[in-house]
Amino acid sequence: MIVIRSKAARDVLRCVIPFLLIPAVVLLGAAVFSEKRHAFVSLAVAGLSVVLFLTGFERQKTGSRRLVIVSVMTALAVVGRFIPVLKPVAAVTIMTAIYLGGESGFLVGAMTALISNFYFGQGPWTPFQMLAWGLIGLFAGLLADPLRRNRVLLLVYGVVSGIFYSMTMDIWTVMWYGGGFDPQLYKSAIIAAIPHTTAYVVSNVVFLALMADPFGEKLDRLRVKYGV
Repeated sequence: MIVIRSKAARDVLRCVIPFLLIPAVVLLGAAVFSEKRHAFVSLAVAGLSVVLFLTGFERQKTGSRRLVIVSVMTALAVVGRFIPVLKPVAAVTIMTAIYLGGESGFLVGAMTALISNFYFGQGPWTPFQMLAWGLIGLFAGLLADPLRRNRVLLLVYGVVSGIFYSMTMDIWTVMWYGGGFDPQLYKSAIIAAIPHTTAYVVSNVVFLALMADPFGEKLDRLRVKYGV
């Protein structure tokens, strides 16, 4: 496994990749490339997500252990997408990020979208899902300490994450429908998506409430035991 040993390089990549490079790739992909080339955009986002994950550790042994746990969490999130109506994807992503770091959370969110869409359908919407779930994980990692200590704050974050995911996907809806970004059309898309947004919010709150103690306890043990 490749390890990025320079702390300065890791710090730069942690900011540039999720907040500049990946959003640029997603938006340019939607605006410039045809729908038939969406796979290249998704693969580019996946590659950048892996590089971001590599910035989260300094030692190869630690990174390998974390990768195993992240792979298991990704598998759980992928399986969770098959649950009708309520989906635990964001909740699994958030729990991963809180205990294993924002970079791990981003990778779980992004790869869950990519892998599960081989069943649910790949398309130009996949990179937007990867970005949305990835950022939900990244910010959860940045807020890890308060989210671990305060259950109410964790549930509030679940609510905000559901709204954020829906509004991010609305950007894709507008770009797909109008061929570009139209603020008025975006407002209409947000209003039309209220039922879906509500489902995302409820899913996050329900699964975070159910997972906070059992998943938190197990992930915390793994984090301490294996030093990840």
